[in-house]
Amino acid sequence: VQIVESGGGLVQPGGSLRLSCAASGFTFGSYVLSWFRQAPGKERERVSCISRSGTTTYYSDAVKGRFTISRDNSETAVYLQMNSLKPEDTAVYYCSAARETCFSARFPRQYDYWGQGTQVTVSS
Repeated sequence: VQIVESGGGLVQPGGSLRLSCAASGFTFGSYVLSWFRQAPGKERERVSCISRSGTTTYYSDAVKGRFTISRDNSETAVYLQMNSLKPEDTAVYYCSAARETCFSARFPRQYDYWGQGTQVTVSS
């Protein structure tokens, strides 16, 4: 199993970034995919989740209306478009896969596979 995130970096407040996650080694279409983030000294939190078919998405209140998750099952990839970025969005962002539904899979312990993370820093 391999999950590799990319697309992080330094961006000014109000800017945008698009994170990508390339997955292989498991039955991609059988898993829901989530983006988590972890800031220094804080717990890892789920930012967004997308269902197996891609028709249902979930967002945390902190990012709703600013972030958009999508997936391409043919390419075994998932994306996170982040707009109107704020300094409080600064964190390491992780891509992860779970066999449960997005509704139930809210916590890191419920996820089977993880990437190594990509750093997002929002600062002027």
